[in-house]
Amino acid sequence: MVPLSVAWDDIGGLVDAHERFLAGSLVESDVRDSVLDSWRRCRFVGLEPHRLLVRYTEDVSLDERFRHAADPVLADLAGSFADASMAIALCDGQGRMVERLGGDRQLRDRLDAVRFAPGFDASESVVGTNGVGTALAERGPVYIAGREHFADCLQPFACAGAPVRDPLSGRIEAVLDITCLRDQGDPAMVRMVREAARSIEARLLEQAGLRERALLAAYRRADGHAGDRPGQPDGLRPDLDGGALGRIDMAVLRAKAEELIASPNRTLDEVTLPSGRTATLLRRQVTGAAGETGVAVEARVPGGPRLRHPDVAAAPAETGFPAAPAGERRLGSAVRWPTGSPATRSTPAPQAPAITPAITPAPTPDGEPAGAEGWLLLVGEPGVGRLAMLARRRLELLHDASVRIGTTLDVTRTAEELAEVTVPRFADFVAVDLPDSVLRGEEPEALGGRTALRRVAIRAVRKQPHNLYEVGDTVEYVPSTPQARSLETRQSVIEPVLTEADGWIAQDPERLTPVLEAGIHSLITVPLRARGTTLGVVSFYRSLQPDSYEDDDLSLAQELVGRAAICIDNARRYTREHNTALALQRSLLPRGRSEQSAVEVAYRYLPAQAGVGGDWFDVIPLSGARVALVVGDVVGHGLHAAATMGRLRTAVHNFCSLDLSPDDLLTHLDDLVGRLDGGEGWAAENSPDSGIVGATCLYAVYDPVSRRCTLTRAGHPLPAVVAPDGSVEFVDLPACPPLGLGGMPFETVELELAEGSRLVLYTDGLVEDRHRDIDAGLDDLRAVLAGADRSPEDTCEAVLDALLPARPGDDVALLVARTHSLGADRVAQWDLPSDPAVVSRSRAAVTAQLAEWGLQELTFTTELIASELVTNAIRHATGPVQLRLLRDRALICEVSDGSGTSPRLRRAQSTDEGGRGLFLVAQLTERWGTRYTPDGKVIWTEQPLPGRCR
Repeated sequence: MVPLSVAWDDIGGLVDAHERFLAGSLVESDVRDSVLDSWRRCRFVGLEPHRLLVRYTEDVSLDERFRHAADPVLADLAGSFADASMAIALCDGQGRMVERLGGDRQLRDRLDAVRFAPGFDASESVVGTNGVGTALAERGPVYIAGREHFADCLQPFACAGAPVRDPLSGRIEAVLDITCLRDQGDPAMVRMVREAARSIEARLLEQAGLRERALLAAYRRADGHAGDRPGQPDGLRPDLDGGALGRIDMAVLRAKAEELIASPNRTLDEVTLPSGRTATLLRRQVTGAAGETGVAVEARVPGGPRLRHPDVAAAPAETGFPAAPAGERRLGSAVRWPTGSPATRSTPAPQAPAITPAITPAPTPDGEPAGAEGWLLLVGEPGVGRLAMLARRRLELLHDASVRIGTTLDVTRTAEELAEVTVPRFADFVAVDLPDSVLRGEEPEALGGRTALRRVAIRAVRKQPHNLYEVGDTVEYVPSTPQARSLETRQSVIEPVLTEADGWIAQDPERLTPVLEAGIHSLITVPLRARGTTLGVVSFYRSLQPDSYEDDDLSLAQELVGRAAICIDNARRYTREHNTALALQRSLLPRGRSEQSAVEVAYRYLPAQAGVGGDWFDVIPLSGARVALVVGDVVGHGLHAAATMGRLRTAVHNFCSLDLSPDDLLTHLDDLVGRLDGGEGWAAENSPDSGIVGATCLYAVYDPVSRRCTLTRAGHPLPAVVAPDGSVEFVDLPACPPLGLGGMPFETVELELAEGSRLVLYTDGLVEDRHRDIDAGLDDLRAVLAGADRSPEDTCEAVLDALLPARPGDDVALLVARTHSLGADRVAQWDLPSDPAVVSRSRAAVTAQLAEWGLQELTFTTELIASELVTNAIRHATGPVQLRLLRDRALICEVSDGSGTSPRLRRAQSTDEGGRGLFLVAQLTERWGTRYTPDGKVIWTEQPLPGRCR
């Protein structure tokens, strides 16, 4: 037989399922439901598969009674593994290992290496999916093999675990586990560990006192047909018409049976199960031979329950069940009683009774549906049952509160979750009031007296005829009210009879008197306090529930509000940090549109739902009427990412001022990111902002004269070009690595764009998320962009509407630029020989061209600038000289030559014969500079146009 784990890995079902799960992909069809549920729990608590922090506790032990029952079973199990390399682990009810037996030297060493040893914590929340922790979380037997483990270090193993319960209380006392190497694993291990756990439970039942046995026998005598009923061991479920009762059905039956035991006057109840069946519960009083009294609840479901289990250990003789017929194995029984034997316990144990079903056909009573058969569901005492039921309900409420409150980092939503959890299970009307400062994320001022609060959440069982206040209303509590006293004293206040609470009515007699008449009769107010700060107040009201609030309810309310207060304070702090980071980021992003004529631009920036990030964009005018389009993305979120984005954006502006080519600019930016990663000038080694920077970038330069666009990228998604006819193409740029890796040159692509083309640049948050891969996102983007005669603004709106949810999971930056061209009527160009005589001809050509453009006011300065630049090029440079005038937003004069040497501005001495020409050029122009070309350099100047010519 091929072991399951090996076969599963070989067919590839789990080869990549774990990685896809961690990446957020759907893996339901590849992973067993129990394993997938465990993986989800592991991810929810923040476990990382490659890094575990295993806790260690000294002197972990189990009580003597349990060891007396378990030791013989463990010895027998270890003996059966004498010839196999199997390790047996016994853990306590919290998943901490008490003892480990068996296994050869190799297995023991490997288990020690992953800290699967006595004293270490094997619970699921600490080490992820495994036989011990997952059996404890699932409360049933499990088998985990190979890649089904969540943690990487546990994947070489296969294990089977089963919980061990106290048969009387139903509480899990321990977990039994069998572990081996993965290639030796077999699903049959789960049957072995389950049978061993049942054997321990049976030995525990043998230690039960006379009272428990007497009550069981009394139940059997209460109904004449019950004498032949075998007990049902924990974990078996009755089969009805071929369909087993599910775990949820059984849980509902247990809860209803506990309520029936706790009720002094009810004897019968009809329950509609989640599966659709209807069950009848019958309450019987039983008396033991020694005078013990109790209550038994019998369940009857139409269809007749029948057990299906071929191999269950025989029940101990002490249970009082009759012997099994020859050749038949009797089902083991487990009776659960909330009080202990006088020989072992001095006071009743306030624990909820647990099921002890005994399945057998029963005669149909008069009036019951034909085919209905019954089984013992629950045994208990009415007084203890009521207390146990209340305690269980409170524990369930606290558990639900811990799961459902604080699912987001939103203050208002957290307050709403508190109200939703507590209505109607604890209160009929709940109101949460907070100051506006908390809603803004600020530090709350001292609350008390007439402090104005904002009602942020209410929840009611039904619409009250006179609501106290609505959501959004401002509430100022007068000093006599319970709410004001809570805020002032920082203590909870209970008003069991509101009609006698004059201080509460004094808040607003006209409004509150009708509220009392509508039925609200008691109140608990609890201040929302976290980390020594009061954040607001919560009011719990009862109207439909007949019982008034008691001291026990006050403790429960304080526990609920205390948990919610921590979540609200966390949300408040997050809001403050989020607002700070968002303000920083928005201050670093472009404001308004830059002055340039090469492209018509529209842009959008959407911060992530989880927090601000490092996405940015820019439109930077360059010399020669050109424009640079930039989109970048810094890894991560928060202040660190926003600050890094600001640094990179500033660096790009500085590099653009040097007129670097696109590939050279990204090379300098890559070097800068590498130095930031190394900590140079950034953050101290132990600073919370230190760490890997990481960024992607797309840089494009468009020249409206030649209509050529040069692009390069560093790990960034491909840009899209929408032609004037509406066709869409993604530019095939070489895949260069992200910034910061170094060592690889950046490659450029140059293409010619027709006038009116739209260039679309974006970050990966637009086309990729955990529910959609990038190829599907690009296909969706292509479909949205297709179409002619759409402005950049309309394009941005269409793209965001089609591709993004209301609150994206990642930052999104989108930049759309529609190209323009600088026509021939606005460009004048002359090729000049390297001869000083051409200087005068160049001045004449400039004068004529300016007259044609109507710029005679600029003739003198432009003649001087052109004359000086052409003279310098002829005197100091080599190769052909070219003079070009561009009429754009400014008058641009350019002189190019074949030399790679750039002139520099200097202060000439009084005895120098030259050196003053460039100084004059700088004084007469608004901007000037040098840019390098593959064939040499260009000296350029810009002069503002007269107002009437712009």
